[in-house]
Amino acid sequence: MNDSAKRIRIYVVDDHAVVTRGLRSAIQVEPDFEWAGAQASADGLTEAHDTHRPDIILLDIDMPGADAFVELSDLTELRPEARVMMLTSSVRARYIDAAIASGARGFIDKATEFEDIFEAARRVAAGELAFPDEVLARCEERDGRLCLKDGGTSPLALLTPRESQVLRLIAQGNSTKEIADQIHRSVKRIEAIRTSIMRKLGCSDRLELMRLAIREGIVDA
Repeated sequence: MNDSAKRIRIYVVDDHAVVTRGLRSAIQVEPDFEWAGAQASADGLTEAHDTHRPDIILLDIDMPGADAFVELSDLTELRPEARVMMLTSSVRARYIDAAIASGARGFIDKATEFEDIFEAARRVAAGELAFPDEVLARCEERDGRLCLKDGGTSPLALLTPRESQVLRLIAQGNSTKEIADQIHRSVKRIEAIRTSIMRKLGCSDRLELMRLAIREGIVDA
C-alpha cells in the first residue's frame, strides 16, 4: 500500500480484553488499517466517535453498561456518516434485526477469521454493507437506510432500541422506578414506553410481557 494512502481507522467496543488485544495485534499488521482505540462498554459511543474519528466501529452486543443498540441508534441518528459493524458471538435473528433497525452497516460472528472480518470492514469503509446474503435478501433501502421488508423475524423487531432495552429490564424483574434510575429517565417516561411496548406486542399485562420475553430468549425461564 502507498504510504500516502488513507488507512481505515478501526475502533473496538468490547468488554473482553483478549478480544480487544487480538484485534489490535491483527489490525496493526494490516497495511491498510490503523488502530483508533478501544473501550469496554457502549457508554458514550457518540462521544467516542467524535473524539477518535474512526472509519469503522466494531461493536459487541452483550456488555456491561449502556445498551449497545440504544447507543448505536443514537449515534447513527446524530452522525449518519458513522459506520458501525456488530462483531459478536450473539448471532441470533432478533439481534440481526435490531442491528439493522439501529443503523449498523454489518453483522459479523466473532468466530469468523480475522481475514474475513477485515474484508467485511473494507467493504463497509467503501460504503457497502456486510450482512449475510440471506439477510440482505429480506431488506430494502428507505430514506437512505437499510430496512427489513418483512418487519423482521421476531415481534421484537417492532420495538425501537429504547423499547427493547426497557422490555429487557422489565423481563429481568426490575420495577418501573428501578428502570427509570438505570437508564436516567423519569418514571412517567418509562410508563409511556411500557405502554407502547404492550401495544406493539399485543400484551395486556406485565405477565404476558414476561412470557413473551422468555419465548423470544430475552431472559431464561
